[in-house]
Amino acid sequence: MVSVDAIFFDLDGTLVDARSDIVRAANHTLRALGCKERSFEDIVSYIGTGVSDLIAKSLNTKDSPIIKKGVEIYSSYILEHPADEARLYPHVKETLEFFKKKRKFILTNRYVRFADAVLKALSIYGYFEATMGGDDENCIKPSGCLMDSIIPKIEVDRTRALIVGDMTIDIETGKNSGIKTCWVTYGLGKREDVEPLKPDFIIDDLSELKDIVE
Repeated sequence: MVSVDAIFFDLDGTLVDARSDIVRAANHTLRALGCKERSFEDIVSYIGTGVSDLIAKSLNTKDSPIIKKGVEIYSSYILEHPADEARLYPHVKETLEFFKKKRKFILTNRYVRFADAVLKALSIYGYFEATMGGDDENCIKPSGCLMDSIIPKIEVDRTRALIVGDMTIDIETGKNSGIKTCWVTYGLGKREDVEPLKPDFIIDDLSELKDIVE
Protein backbone atom coordinates (compact mmCIF):
# COMPACT_ATOMS: atom_id res chain seq x y z
CA MET A 1 0.00 0.00 0.00
CA VAL A 2 0.99 3.63 -0.45
CA SER A 3 0.37 6.48 1.94
CA VAL A 4 -0.93 9.58 0.15
CA ASP A 5 -2.47 12.85 1.21
CA ALA A 6 -4.12 13.73 -2.10
CA ILE A 7 -5.69 11.78 -4.94
CA PHE A 8 -6.12 13.34 -8.39
CA PHE A 9 -8.89 11.67 -10.36
CA ASP A 10 -9.33 11.90 -14.10
CA LEU A 11 -13.00 12.26 -15.07
CA ASP A 12 -13.94 10.68 -18.41
CA GLY A 13 -13.12 7.00 -18.56
CA THR A 14 -12.18 6.90 -14.88
CA LEU A 15 -15.17 8.09 -12.86
CA VAL A 16 -17.73 8.75 -15.57
CA ASP A 17 -18.74 7.16 -18.85
CA ALA A 18 -19.98 10.20 -20.79
CA ARG A 19 -19.09 8.99 -24.26
CA SER A 20 -22.65 9.18 -25.61
CA ASP A 21 -23.13 12.76 -24.43
CA ILE A 22 -19.79 13.87 -25.88
CA VAL A 23 -20.52 12.18 -29.21
CA ARG A 24 -23.96 13.75 -29.38
CA ALA A 25 -22.55 17.20 -28.63
CA ALA A 26 -19.81 16.82 -31.24
CA ASN A 27 -22.24 15.66 -33.92
CA HIS A 28 -24.61 18.51 -33.03
CA THR A 29 -21.67 20.84 -33.67
CA LEU A 30 -20.89 19.21 -37.00
CA ARG A 31 -24.51 19.50 -38.14
CA ALA A 32 -24.66 23.14 -37.07
CA LEU A 33 -21.61 23.86 -39.20
CA GLY A 34 -23.02 21.99 -42.19
CA CYS A 35 -20.66 19.06 -41.84
CA LYS A 36 -21.30 15.33 -42.00
CA GLU A 37 -21.66 13.54 -38.67
CA ARG A 38 -18.91 11.21 -37.53
CA SER A 39 -19.21 7.72 -36.09
CA PHE A 40 -19.38 7.04 -32.38
CA GLU A 41 -16.02 5.29 -32.53
CA ASP A 42 -14.32 8.15 -34.36
CA ILE A 43 -15.41 10.80 -31.87
CA VAL A 44 -14.62 8.65 -28.86
CA SER A 45 -11.08 8.27 -30.20
CA TYR A 46 -10.72 12.07 -30.03
CA ILE A 47 -11.64 12.30 -26.32
CA GLY A 48 -8.99 13.23 -23.80
CA THR A 49 -6.77 15.88 -25.33
CA GLY A 50 -8.88 18.98 -24.76
CA VAL A 51 -12.01 20.54 -26.18
CA SER A 52 -10.41 22.41 -29.06
CA ASP A 53 -8.57 19.28 -30.17
CA LEU A 54 -11.78 17.27 -30.02
CA ILE A 55 -13.52 19.80 -32.25
CA ALA A 56 -10.57 20.17 -34.62
CA LYS A 57 -10.35 16.42 -35.14
CA SER A 58 -14.12 16.07 -35.51
CA LEU A 59 -14.13 18.82 -38.15
CA ASN A 60 -10.86 17.57 -39.64
CA THR A 61 -9.53 21.10 -39.86
CA LYS A 62 -6.77 23.33 -38.50
CA ASP A 63 -8.69 26.50 -39.36
CA SER A 64 -8.68 28.44 -36.08
CA PRO A 65 -11.83 30.56 -36.67
CA ILE A 66 -13.85 27.45 -37.59
CA ILE A 67 -12.52 25.55 -34.58
CA LYS A 68 -13.37 28.50 -32.33
CA LYS A 69 -16.92 28.61 -33.69
CA GLY A 70 -17.19 24.85 -33.23
CA VAL A 71 -16.04 25.12 -29.61
CA GLU A 72 -18.70 27.77 -28.97
CA ILE A 73 -21.47 25.58 -30.41
CA TYR A 74 -20.19 22.49 -28.59
CA SER A 75 -19.89 24.39 -25.31
CA SER A 76 -23.42 25.72 -25.45
CA TYR A 77 -24.83 22.27 -26.19
CA ILE A 78 -22.81 20.30 -23.64
CA LEU A 79 -23.71 22.72 -20.85
CA GLU A 80 -27.39 22.24 -21.65
CA HIS A 81 -26.95 18.44 -21.85
CA PRO A 82 -24.08 17.61 -19.48
CA ALA A 83 -25.27 14.16 -18.45
CA ASP A 84 -28.25 12.99 -20.49
CA GLU A 85 -26.79 9.48 -20.69
CA ALA A 86 -23.65 9.76 -18.57
CA ARG A 87 -23.25 7.25 -15.79
CA LEU A 88 -20.79 6.50 -13.04
CA TYR A 89 -18.57 3.49 -13.48
CA PRO A 90 -19.14 0.69 -10.93
CA HIS A 91 -18.29 1.42 -7.29
CA VAL A 92 -17.29 5.05 -7.91
CA LYS A 93 -19.53 6.61 -5.29
CA GLU A 94 -18.75 4.07 -2.58
CA THR A 95 -15.01 4.46 -3.23
CA LEU A 96 -15.22 8.24 -2.99
CA GLU A 97 -17.18 7.86 0.21
CA PHE A 98 -14.54 5.47 1.58
CA PHE A 99 -11.90 8.14 0.96
CA LYS A 100 -14.03 11.04 2.19
CA LYS A 101 -11.29 12.14 4.60
CA LYS A 102 -8.64 12.25 1.85
CA ARG A 103 -8.05 15.38 -0.19
CA LYS A 104 -9.47 14.65 -3.63
CA PHE A 105 -9.29 16.65 -6.84
CA ILE A 106 -10.54 16.29 -10.41
CA LEU A 107 -7.78 16.60 -13.00
CA THR A 108 -9.29 16.67 -16.47
CA ASN A 109 -8.70 18.17 -19.89
CA ARG A 110 -12.37 19.15 -20.04
CA TYR A 111 -13.15 22.79 -19.35
CA VAL A 112 -13.88 23.19 -15.63
CA ARG A 113 -17.48 24.27 -16.22
CA PHE A 114 -18.14 21.13 -18.28
CA ALA A 115 -16.61 18.86 -15.67
CA ASP A 116 -18.45 20.48 -12.79
CA ALA A 117 -21.76 20.21 -14.62
CA VAL A 118 -21.29 16.44 -14.96
CA LEU A 119 -20.12 16.03 -11.37
CA LYS A 120 -23.19 17.89 -10.12
CA ALA A 121 -25.58 15.99 -12.38
CA LEU A 122 -24.24 12.67 -11.09
CA SER A 123 -24.19 13.85 -7.46
CA ILE A 124 -20.46 13.48 -6.77
CA TYR A 125 -19.39 17.13 -6.99
CA GLY A 126 -19.19 17.48 -3.21
CA TYR A 127 -16.52 14.82 -2.84
CA PHE A 128 -13.86 16.99 -4.45
CA GLU A 129 -11.93 19.93 -3.09
CA ALA A 130 -11.49 21.46 -6.53
CA THR A 131 -11.66 20.78 -10.26
CA MET A 132 -8.56 21.41 -12.34
CA GLY A 133 -9.53 21.54 -16.00
CA GLY A 134 -8.19 22.17 -19.47
CA ASP A 135 -9.25 25.80 -19.81
CA ASP A 136 -5.66 26.80 -20.51
CA GLU A 137 -5.01 24.55 -23.48
CA ASN A 138 -1.34 25.49 -23.48
CA CYS A 139 -0.96 23.65 -20.18
CA ILE A 140 -3.00 20.44 -20.09
CA LYS A 141 -2.33 16.76 -19.44
CA PRO A 142 0.18 15.24 -19.98
CA SER A 143 2.36 18.34 -19.53
CA GLY A 144 4.22 18.58 -16.23
CA CYS A 145 3.47 22.30 -16.17
CA LEU A 146 -0.07 21.48 -15.07
CA MET A 147 1.00 19.92 -11.78
CA ASP A 148 3.76 22.49 -11.38
CA SER A 149 1.09 25.17 -11.22
CA ILE A 150 -1.29 23.16 -9.04
CA ILE A 151 0.96 21.70 -6.34
CA PRO A 152 2.12 25.03 -4.81
CA LYS A 153 -1.44 26.31 -4.64
CA ILE A 154 -2.84 23.31 -2.78
CA GLU A 155 0.33 22.69 -0.76
CA VAL A 156 0.62 18.96 -1.40
CA ASP A 157 3.86 17.00 -1.23
CA ARG A 158 4.39 15.36 -4.64
CA THR A 159 5.72 12.22 -2.99
CA ARG A 160 2.39 11.83 -1.19
CA ALA A 161 0.12 12.32 -4.19
CA LEU A 162 -1.48 9.86 -6.60
CA ILE A 163 -3.13 10.32 -9.99
CA VAL A 164 -5.81 7.84 -11.07
CA GLY A 165 -6.70 7.72 -14.75
CA ASP A 166 -7.52 5.56 -17.73
CA MET A 167 -5.34 6.91 -20.52
CA THR A 168 -1.68 7.29 -21.38
CA ILE A 169 -1.93 11.04 -20.78
CA ASP A 170 -2.88 10.42 -17.14
CA ILE A 171 0.06 8.14 -16.48
CA GLU A 172 2.39 10.46 -18.40
CA THR A 173 1.13 13.37 -16.30
CA GLY A 174 2.07 11.52 -13.15
CA LYS A 175 5.47 10.51 -14.51
CA ASN A 176 6.15 14.06 -15.72
CA SER A 177 5.11 15.46 -12.33
CA GLY A 178 6.82 13.10 -9.93
CA ILE A 179 3.66 11.66 -8.41
CA LYS A 180 2.43 8.08 -8.07
CA THR A 181 0.25 6.69 -10.87
CA CYS A 182 -2.68 4.30 -11.00
CA TRP A 183 -4.20 3.07 -14.26
CA VAL A 184 -7.81 1.85 -14.42
CA THR A 185 -8.21 -0.75 -17.15
CA TYR A 186 -11.93 -0.27 -17.85
CA GLY A 187 -11.78 3.16 -19.47
CA LEU A 188 -10.70 4.54 -22.85
CA GLY A 189 -7.02 3.64 -22.72
CA LYS A 190 -5.62 0.54 -24.37
CA ARG A 191 -3.45 -1.90 -22.45
CA GLU A 192 -0.81 -2.03 -25.20
CA ASP A 193 -0.44 1.77 -24.95
CA VAL A 194 -0.52 2.20 -21.19
CA GLU A 195 1.35 -0.79 -19.77
CA PRO A 196 4.71 0.17 -21.40
CA LEU A 197 4.56 3.37 -19.32
CA LYS A 198 4.76 1.20 -16.17
CA PRO A 199 2.12 2.78 -13.96
CA ASP A 200 2.77 2.20 -10.26
CA PHE A 201 -0.58 0.46 -9.87
CA ILE A 202 -3.10 -1.17 -12.21
CA ILE A 203 -6.69 -1.85 -11.15
CA ASP A 204 -9.71 -3.31 -12.91
CA ASP A 205 -12.31 -1.69 -10.64
CA LEU A 206 -12.12 1.62 -8.80
CA SER A 207 -12.96 -0.11 -5.51
CA GLU A 208 -9.53 -1.78 -5.67
CA LEU A 209 -8.11 1.63 -4.78
CA LYS A 210 -9.08 0.77 -1.19
CA ASP A 211 -6.39 -1.93 -1.23
CA ILE A 212 -3.73 0.45 -2.52
CA VAL A 213 -4.17 3.72 -0.65
CA GLU A 214 -3.87 3.99 3.11
